[in-house]
Amino acid sequence: MRKWLSGVIAIMAVALVLGGCAPEEKQEKAETQEEHTIRLGVMPSTDNMPFIIAQKEGYAKEHGVKIDLEVFKSANDRDAALQAGKLDGVITDLVAMAIYRQGGLDVKVVAAPYDQFDLVTNEEAKTVAQLKGKEVAFSTRTGTAYAVDMMLREAGLRRDDIVVNEVPQVPARLELLTNKRVAGAVLPEPFVTMAKANQMTVVQSTRDIGINPFAIAFTASFIDKESKAIRGMFDAYNQAATYIETADKSDYINLFIEEVGFPETLKGQIEIPDYGKLEQVKVTDIESAFNWARKEGLLKKELKVEDVISHVYFD
Repeated sequence: MRKWLSGVIAIMAVALVLGGCAPEEKQEKAETQEEHTIRLGVMPSTDNMPFIIAQKEGYAKEHGVKIDLEVFKSANDRDAALQAGKLDGVITDLVAMAIYRQGGLDVKVVAAPYDQFDLVTNEEAKTVAQLKGKEVAFSTRTGTAYAVDMMLREAGLRRDDIVVNEVPQVPARLELLTNKRVAGAVLPEPFVTMAKANQMTVVQSTRDIGINPFAIAFTASFIDKESKAIRGMFDAYNQAATYIETADKSDYINLFIEEVGFPETLKGQIEIPDYGKLEQVKVTDIESAFNWARKEGLLKKELKVEDVISHVYFD
């Protein structure tokens, strides 16, 4: 009887020990879960913020990924890094996508980020139509030129109706606009806010005319190998977008200054985008940008939408 009772007690003790250790083991396993690093090449822009916040707030880690944003000062440097295999993906535009594919770089669009090109003017023009015959600064044979052409078309104009001032560097465009050496310029943030602080006017944007020429793209090989990581990163992005929408602005506004480059003096004038959840790029946006790229001689290959779009996140 004593032997039997001792055996029962021993079994119960083992069960209690195992039961007590199980949660710790599970927690330790969760803490040591491998994080898949995603190297994303970006320009200084507000569209980076949900990714930055996703990493800082731990949303990325929850989904098993580490988002490594590599910020470039020029699109050429970003694209060179992608071509050299130093990046897994980029936030880019659809004209650049056409150029990638023309050059033999196998990349695919996986989503459309929140971003826009703004056409900003000084006192020489208050509407797009009033830019007729005046100088406008932007970079030709790029997504900014595509945006300008689409905005001009909305106003019943063509590029021949304006005087093009080829200026690849964004700060130089703002300087020319401020000094009234041009009447208009295509600017991204934070330069738009800086221009508006100097009494300049946004007369048109890509969002106003209903197009989104921007894209998040990854190499086809990375999509094949790390589809789960991409889905995790996008889930983390959506969590971060909700955080931005619901949290107090003071909780994250300094990140816009530190990460995007907004001047501290304009802190109160920073407009927070309504990011929303990531969406799939529209077929019409791809077709429009690619048709423009063909007319400009940037794309000569025959490409179908299905050749450049991935449904790794969106079914």
